[in-house]
Amino acid sequence: MDIRLGSRTEDTVRTYFEKAQDPRIKAVLPQKAQSVGEALADYRETLLPGAASYGRTILADGVYVGDVWCYAIDPDDEPNAMLSFCLFEAALWGRGISSAAVALFLEDARRKYALKTVGAFCFSDNAASIRVLEKNGFVLREDFVEDGRASKYFQRVL
Repeated sequence: MDIRLGSRTEDTVRTYFEKAQDPRIKAVLPQKAQSVGEALADYRETLLPGAASYGRTILADGVYVGDVWCYAIDPDDEPNAMLSFCLFEAALWGRGISSAAVALFLEDARRKYALKTVGAFCFSDNAASIRVLEKNGFVLREDFVEDGRASKYFQRVL
């Protein structure tokens, strides 16, 4: 399967928001935007000079199947950015697509922002996301409980 990164647009933001409402996704991926309007406003902020977040779409054989992004970008902080990703097409889960997309994205974001370190949070019961992070060289730094939910913090040096 050919995995590539694409550009985010208002149309992809709308699609992502709709697809991410799947209860299986909502159970493992906290979502800041509570409406399409909020999601579009967040996206528009990424287009502004000095934006602290950056995202790409995930394309599998040319079909839009998810997003990967970093936020809290700050080259003077440790880590320099935080990573998040979502493959919203359940039929493609477990096929290495997220792992490949994250690898491509980390290289892209490293070049674009001169990142040296990237962090990532996930729930402790999200074995799939943990595996994607580990396959991409992230190391577990902390186990913690937040809002009653066991979670993990990973970090990678680029």
